Parts: sequence; C-alpha cells; structure tokens
Amino acid sequence: MSMYPIFADHAKKYGLDVTFTKFSVELSAGRVEEFRRQFLADRAKVQTGGPAIITAGLEDWYSGPNDGSRYWNALKADIDKQGWPPDRLESLDNASSRVVAHTPRPSRTGRWDARGLVVGYVQSGKTTNFTAVIAKLADEDYQLVIVLSGLHNGLRRQTQERLDRQLKELNPDKWNTLTAEDHDFRSPTQHPSAALGADKIALAVVKKNTTVLKKLVRWLERPDGRRALQTARVLIVDDEADQASVATTSINPLITRLMKIMPLCTYIGYTATPFANVFIDPNSEDLYPKDFILNLPRPEGYFGPEVLFGRDLVESEDDGPAPDGYDMIRIVPDDDLPLLRPSRKDAPTFTPSATDELVHAVEWFWLATAARYARGDRDHSTMLLHTVVDTVVHDSYRPLLHALQERALEGLRADDAEVMDRFRNLWEKESLRVPAVDWGREQNTWEEVAPHLRPVVAATRVVLDNSKSKERLDYSGEPVVAIAVGANTLSRGLTLNGLVASFFVRNANAYDTLLQMGRWFGFRAGYEDLPRIWMTASLRDNFRHLATVEHEMRDDIDRYQRENLTPSQLAVRIQTHPSLRITAKMGAAQWAYVSYAGRRLQTRFFPVDDADWLAGNLDAAETTIQNASRQGIHQPPDPGEFVHLFRDVPVGVVRTFLDRYQVHADSPDLERELLLAYIDKQLDADKPSLEKWTVALVGGEHNPVNIGGLDVGAVVRSRLNDENPDRADIKTLMSKQDRVLDLDVTSAEARAVSEQRLAELRQIDQVHRDRGLLVLYPIEAHSAPVRPPDPTKPRPDRVALNAVDTVIGIGMVFPGESDARNRIKARHMAVSLADVEIENLDEILNTDTEDDAE
Repeated sequence: MSMYPIFADHAKKYGLDVTFTKFSVELSAGRVEEFRRQFLADRAKVQTGGPAIITAGLEDWYSGPNDGSRYWNALKADIDKQGWPPDRLESLDNASSRVVAHTPRPSRTGRWDARGLVVGYVQSGKTTNFTAVIAKLADEDYQLVIVLSGLHNGLRRQTQERLDRQLKELNPDKWNTLTAEDHDFRSPTQHPSAALGADKIALAVVKKNTTVLKKLVRWLERPDGRRALQTARVLIVDDEADQASVATTSINPLITRLMKIMPLCTYIGYTATPFANVFIDPNSEDLYPKDFILNLPRPEGYFGPEVLFGRDLVESEDDGPAPDGYDMIRIVPDDDLPLLRPSRKDAPTFTPSATDELVHAVEWFWLATAARYARGDRDHSTMLLHTVVDTVVHDSYRPLLHALQERALEGLRADDAEVMDRFRNLWEKESLRVPAVDWGREQNTWEEVAPHLRPVVAATRVVLDNSKSKERLDYSGEPVVAIAVGANTLSRGLTLNGLVASFFVRNANAYDTLLQMGRWFGFRAGYEDLPRIWMTASLRDNFRHLATVEHEMRDDIDRYQRENLTPSQLAVRIQTHPSLRITAKMGAAQWAYVSYAGRRLQTRFFPVDDADWLAGNLDAAETTIQNASRQGIHQPPDPGEFVHLFRDVPVGVVRTFLDRYQVHADSPDLERELLLAYIDKQLDADKPSLEKWTVALVGGEHNPVNIGGLDVGAVVRSRLNDENPDRADIKTLMSKQDRVLDLDVTSAEARAVSEQRLAELRQIDQVHRDRGLLVLYPIEAHSAPVRPPDPTKPRPDRVALNAVDTVIGIGMVFPGESDARNRIKARHMAVSLADVEIENLDEILNTDTEDDAE
C-alpha cells in the first residue's frame, strides 16, 4: 500500500504544513520529528493489532480519537460539563468509535458507498451516538454531513438544535450549516463547490420530505456540485431509518439518487426497530446495510420493553428465571374499549367516556407529578393519551379532560373529604406496588405529596398534538405539566419529557409500530418508581413478546462480531407471531415459513377454571401413555427418579395426541396445524425423520395421579400473580436438561452445560438424531408457590395455581438444524387487517410543510 496518502492524511490531521510528491515529503521547519513520532504511533495502532478496533468482516483501520481530535474532544468536554458519569461517557466514546471503525478507511482509493445500520433502543440516546460519530468522522476529514431527521418539523428542529449546540457552537469557524432551526433546506445562493470547501464542514439537517429532498439533490447535481463531490467524503445519517426511507415510492428513490452522485459516501441508518431495514433485498441497489449492523449498548438506568414488561427465556439461555418487568402495567378491560375508541365509521360523532381506568390514569399523573415536586423536581411532567390515529377523536377528548381537571380542582380547593380520600387511597395503593427502595430512596408520604396536588392540577394543560392541529408540546420554556393527546406526531424520536403516565389502547398490530408508539421507554432519573402504563391485556402480552423478539434479534446482530461476518454473509432473523405483523414493509423477507428443527417448545398458559378443557387434555394424555405402552418400549424410572420413558413410539401416537390436546391461544409456537404440517414434511423428505419418537412422562413428589395406568406424582408449578382472569401463566414448565431425557446423560451433567451443547448432543446421537421427544407433565391442581413470598414486596410474585383439575403440560423437542429443506409454509399465520388502523404515510409525508417554501 502506498504510504503517501497516509502521510498526507496524518499531516492534515495534526495541522502540519506538508507538501508531498511521489518521491518526497517536506515538513515545515522544526516539525519533522513531531510528525514522525505521531505518525509512527498512529500507524502502529492500526497495523500491529494493538488498540485497533476490531471490526466484523471489514478492514481494521480506526484506533479511536486522540489528543488531536478537535471535534470529538470539544464534544466530549461539553458532555462532561453536563455532569455525565465517567462510565457513561466512556460507553458513548466506545460505542461511537465502534461505529466509526466499521466505516471505510478515509484514505482508501477509489469509490465507496458503505451502508450500515446502528440499532439502538427507543428513547435511548441514539441522537447522542450519531452526534459523536459525526464529530469523529469530522476529525477524519469528512466534508459534508447530511442528517435525515424524521418526517415532522418537531423532530427535525429538535435534531438541528442539538447538532448546532454540540457541533457548530463548539467550533463555530469550522461548520457551514445549510439548514437552521427555523427552516429546512433551501437551495443556497452559494455554489456547492464553495459550500464544500476544505476549510469548513457542511452540515444539513433535512426532513424526509419529497420537496425538501428534491431541492437538496438538484443543488448537489449541479455540474460544480458533482465536481466538488468527486473528492468530498460524505456522511449520511438516517435517523429513524425504517420510516419513509424503506419501501416508499417518494423518499426512498431520492435517498438512493442522492447517494449515487457521491463517489465517497458512507450511509448509516439509526433505528430502534430495524425490521424493515433487514428485510430489504440485499441484491438491489437499495439501502440494505450490506457492510455492518451494530447494536448500541443498553444504557444504565434505561427503561426498555424487557424492564417494563419482562420477557420469556430463549433457547440460547440456560435455565433460570425469565426477566420480569416492574409492576407498572395496569390493565384496561376490553369491555371499556368501545367507550374509549370508536370504530372508523363512528369517529365523527364519538364522545369518549371517563372510565375508571382513564380517571385513575389522569389522577395518578397528578399524584406522580406532585411526588416529584415533593422531591424538589419541578421539571417537565407529561401524560400521554393515545387511543386512535384519527384526529377527530383527539378533539373529542379535550372537554372530557378539562371536566376531570375542573372536578379535581373544585374538590381540592374545598378540601373535599371524598376527593382527598380518593387521591390518598390511589397514592397509597400505587406507591406500594413499585417500592422506591429499589432505587435507593424512601417513598414520599401522603402528607408530603398532598400539598403539591392543587398547584399541579391547576398548571395542567391539555395539548392536542397531531398532524392537523397547530398545538405542539413545547419544552423550550418554563416547566410544562401537560396531558398530550395524539398519535403519529408524538412518536418516532420525539421525546416526551418527564413522561410519568401513559394511557395507550391503540389498535396496532405491527412490531415496529408498537415499539415506536411506546414513548414510555427511556430514562426516568429521580422518579424511576413513578411511571405507570394503562393498556389492554393483549397489548401487554404483545409488548412482552416484543421484548423477547428484541433480545433474540440483538443476539443475532452480535453474531456478526462473534463470527467475523458482515450482513452480506449472514441475515438477521426475526421471530414471527401469529397475530402481529413484523412490519408493513416485509420487502424480500420470506417470513411465512417456519421450522421446528432443533427447537424445544413448552406450554405456559392454561385456562385453569375450564373443567372441560382440563379433562380433555388429561384424557388425551392417558390415551397417549396407553398407546405408547402398547406400541413402544417402556423404560420405568430408576430408583429415586420420576421419569417414565417410552422408546420407539410410532409417529402416529404423537399425531393422535396433537389432534386431541388443546393449547392456549397465546402459545403460537405450539399451534396444532403448524406442528402437524411440520411433522408430515419431515416424514415425506428424501431422508425421512420423526418416524419414531420417545414419549416421556415426568412426575414429581406430590399428590399422585393415574395417567394411562401409571401412578405418578404430580409436579408443582405455581402461577404468576398477574391478575389475569383468562389464563394462568406458569412461565417455565420444562427444564433445559429435559431436552436430553432420552439420552445417556444425567441431570447433573445436563445442567452443567449450555443448551446449545445439549442440542449438539442430540445431533451426534446416532439413534435420536432423527427422533422427536414428547414430554408430558401432570401438574398438581393446587400447586402452591415453593418459595415463600418476599416480605419486602407488598404483592407476591407468585400465587397458587388453583386449577379445578390436574393440568397436563407438554414439552416437545425436535432434532435437526433449520434449513430450506425442512421449513413449512405458514400462510395461515397471516391475519385479517380489515379493522386495524394503518398509518397513512402519504398523509404524514405531506404534513409539516410550512417551512419548505423558498
């Protein structure tokens, strides 16, 4: 590799006066030794394998910032002044350097159009990360930075203000801003060649709006613009990269057209919901992140889906308790929904009702804000009310909320005993459910909170923030106390400051829509115990599923680093759900296929009050054990053990069981039709498998039951204390070691290794590599919790199962590894979208255009 471009880059980086030819490098007097020493030190960093940042499948060239990094050091000092803890600042430094390291070496010859994706968390500081990346690439002599910032003026202005403050104002003589807080891109009077001069970095913060992007493209397509771009390193940061940038007929072609006129272009998308991005056709000239996909670390103190809703264990994890969320979710009964959100045809005449849960949500918002006041925290405080996307319905909520406010104020002014008791009871009930001691503080008493209630209620504003209203949440002045009613304009990157109460009954059915609507994700420093969210039980369950999906997706993305691969070599996989779409923009994804190869499945939910259901499943289990005894080989338990094995059982016994056994609707992995179709697919393969099965009956030490002529003790599985009347959630039924019940592996040996290793053991076993395993668990009807309740918690985590009969749970283990040959079509997983609200993207793209004119 030629050394001359590298000499030149280093000389420019350190402000040295350098001229060079093919045969010589001349430095100004007295600087030779300084340059040589710094150059050799930097060269060693990236060539000796020392501190160089290791990338996934790409060239390692970046060793991080140094003392000469003007833009990053200024930003770092500014952030440090804000009082960031050293470990948080170090995390930002490391994460942003890792992104920069995955971009092309700036001195690389020839064209490049690097395309990457950075996956953050909703409301988690993605803007701070890409600001740091911009600063570090500015230190690497990038000359033009374009930030594509959402669809609405609010988010664009918010981003412009941040970048002006953290980049331009820290180095005012080094930035040439092409946009401002009060206006989007307007064709500058200066020529592109002047704007892209070497002495300043051009910065444009541009809304994803057709009119605006066309102006930017046309300006850069001028002849002098094309000439200037031949040598200019360009960075495009696409904030909320899954929105509008992907699969749109207006915005997407303009972004790709923009990149085509830039020979040296690095595109980095940022999003918390990358589903649409990873489903772009990799073979097209589109925005598929072919070079890298990176996870941002979850910041300390961040409230995300897993923290709030918990999640399920995934197969890559060893046994243990699945993460549970904080007790912050309150359920809105389905019967209340017609009172809170209308059908489409009834929207124009709809009048919402003050249901008990809505009143509790509003009153808790006031109480939580008053508690913050009692703690000396008088910053912004917000409640989100999101029921539908229809702006007419938003208007209908204003009189209801004002009536609640007036009623509360009247009672508080009169010191009405009934009103005060209602607030006191709600405070005492809610403040016990999420102990403040979890965050190292004593909870406020009612006496401390009460004096602040009246001024809080009086200060509350009702703000209708939607695409048709002129109102907007404005946090730029004095502290705001606001109930924000809206939909699209309150999502996608816009932060609701001090969000302590959310009432969310939006009928949304896509992963990305749900996650982005969750404005409650983020940081709640000083009031971590106070946020509450009201939603339906089905929405709560969907968010828990999304927390599991997100965990698996991030683990898949981390595989790039573990296995030194790029997204062009390995695709990110997204778990499907029978009643949720992943995204409306499925692109090239072949998501309507499923494989059970190598998987361990188990039942978790049971309708414990349904006697007929439970009796039918018990009868199916008894018949299966009888058939397995007749057609297979019975292996009784060893002394002190509780597992009956039936080996060499024909597949017909298992198929008959699956035909009869009922699985709760919230268990999509165990959908009967999919399981039977998958088994039939393997039986018809060129090399058939699953012709023989092992059936296991796993007992316990408790009340014996007779299953198919065998007396076995029942196992105990208590239920989560989630107050769900429709089902009992036992969370975990099957231990990981049960995956190898029929192999020559002891329970102790199985517990000592990872689940991945257990799956491998099944694969290398010559007998069982083609056999399935069906495990039946008789669960004791009462099943009291084994562990005593935690005395520090006012509400126990688990309660007795209290089923009306013995419950039969099942686990299934399938052999093999997933590939195209053993997948099955799952078309019946598609759902009817007839009554689901769909965001009108065309309408959104045509709003917020008041500052787009010349």
